[in-house]
Amino acid sequence: MSAEQRCELLALAESAELCELADACLAGGAPVRVLVGPEVGCVSTQVREPVAGHRFLLGDVLACRAEVDLAGERGWAMRLGEDRAAVLAAALLDAEARGGGPMAERVAALCQRVADREAERSDREWAQLAPTVVEFEELS
Repeated sequence: MSAEQRCELLALAESAELCELADACLAGGAPVRVLVGPEVGCVSTQVREPVAGHRFLLGDVLACRAEVDLAGERGWAMRLGEDRAAVLAAALLDAEARGGGPMAERVAALCQRVADREAERSDREWAQLAPTVVEFEELS
């Protein structure tokens, strides 16, 4: 799993599961420094119009970011909303995974559970939308 994929999945994880796993990582006693404390701000959201493919700014969204150093390995996270504890936990888990620490496999397992949940959610959403699809035929 790439660092980008891991950060995306940690951003989608539940706050409780992030904090629980981060507490387990901290219990190992590795030195931790908070490089950038949880900061809440707005991020411009850019989307691509699906037909013509043009990009445009949709608006600003509230986001929180943090950066930590765990035993010499830097970790970074950004999540939508203002949950400072969750973003700090996600940054810690990112550092743990980057450094290949003792809890790295549990971080990977958490990311896989989140990916599975998101895939299931997407499948349910498409199943609800499928009956509303209109298919057009081209007459010649």
